[in-house]
Amino acid sequence: MKDVVLLYDDCCIYEIVILNYFLKVTGGKLAFCSLQGKTVRAMEGYSINADLPLEEVELSDVRSFIVPGGEITNIDDAVVMDILRRLHEEKVLIGGICAGVDVLDKAGILKDIRSTRSVEQEDCVRDGNVVTARANAYVDFAIEAAKALDLFEDEADLQETISFWKNHQRV
Repeated sequence: MKDVVLLYDDCCIYEIVILNYFLKVTGGKLAFCSLQGKTVRAMEGYSINADLPLEEVELSDVRSFIVPGGEITNIDDAVVMDILRRLHEEKVLIGGICAGVDVLDKAGILKDIRSTRSVEQEDCVRDGNVVTARANAYVDFAIEAAKALDLFEDEADLQETISFWKNHQRV
């Protein structure tokens, strides 16, 4: 099963770097896709090569699908919305952070679930197979998505991760 990140011009990579790290170090098969499979320039200014075009992602092989924030008009595309709906129907973990949450909302994924769109007081919300977060909650987003994907060995591993990444404590 693959963990897929949707890249697009002016997406915010910093929002998903920690989650990508968790996926990589736990043996996840991380794949970066973009519309037409083209190289994108992230909001931070560097270029990122996509592994494949979004249209070639084998949906039956997707374990999680992550939409970072950024200039989402660059992915305001019927194919993106259709794929998100199909993955949601299959109970694939779908994550959106910052403006990526707006993409999930436009696709209809957030209807009748708790999210950062419906819960004002929380910076990161998980409801079923959907994780949403505000941009400043990128650590919480990474930890919540990792919990949903069962990436932690045990409670001690989870607490050590929280101490290091969220509480900035040496471990």
